[in-house]
Amino acid sequence: MKAGFLQFNPQFGKVRENVETAIKLIKSSTAKLLVLPELFNTGYLFLNRKEVEELAEEVPGGETCKKFESLAREKKIFIVGGLAEKDGGKLYNSSFLVGPDGYIGRYRKIHLFNEEKLNFNPGDESPPVFDTKEAKIGIMICFDWFFPETARILALKGADIICHPSNLVLPHAPSAMVTRSLENRVFSITANRIGKEERGGKTLSYIGQSQILDTKGTLLIRGKPDEETLGEAEIDPASARNKRLLEHNDLLKDRRTELYGELLK
Repeated sequence: MKAGFLQFNPQFGKVRENVETAIKLIKSSTAKLLVLPELFNTGYLFLNRKEVEELAEEVPGGETCKKFESLAREKKIFIVGGLAEKDGGKLYNSSFLVGPDGYIGRYRKIHLFNEEKLNFNPGDESPPVFDTKEAKIGIMICFDWFFPETARILALKGADIICHPSNLVLPHAPSAMVTRSLENRVFSITANRIGKEERGGKTLSYIGQSQILDTKGTLLIRGKPDEETLGEAEIDPASARNKRLLEHNDLLKDRRTELYGELLK
């Protein structure tokens, strides 16, 4: 299957314009699976929780999710995209997955980055893997990359592909995701944004470099740090199910879980 990422510069609070930019890029793509950045429809630099409340939407009932559900049905593709989700009195940094048959599911970010802790509730469910006809798709969001347990859980649940909507500002993530793919023998698609946000005396600069990696950590395609990009690559999701490293080594079967008790403390 052909997979891809959308790398662009969302403008804070301009939901309609950001959604239109994403839809335009998706319509020009021939990929079966496309990943959009974290919080692609709102921008990232929220100054307080009230701003999140004003821009957050229900999933799947909100307008953004419905538009991409319709687009996925029309093009018969899968789309992963990040947005602010509201559910009752709680606010989550979430990502949705939609496909040819409509809404499939969502993930709420469990590792919140810096001031996200002031504005969002942390997700309280294990990162999900969705079994589609095309592939088993796992989702993590941005700062989740810093915690290797996230990608490992997705691999243990059978993910062929890890979709990784992001708003990366730290320089290490593109290289770290090489290791995440290699140590779990999974494909990974990191969709990062570009540009700079300056609001309320705060500034964030995003590093771009969205990428697709194969199961051996080989870079298939990477965007530049500062250019809008629709990146695509051919992948074989079924190859991620072979966890054999050497004649006598299997990536998952060789784990010594009886000695890993400290990981749960």
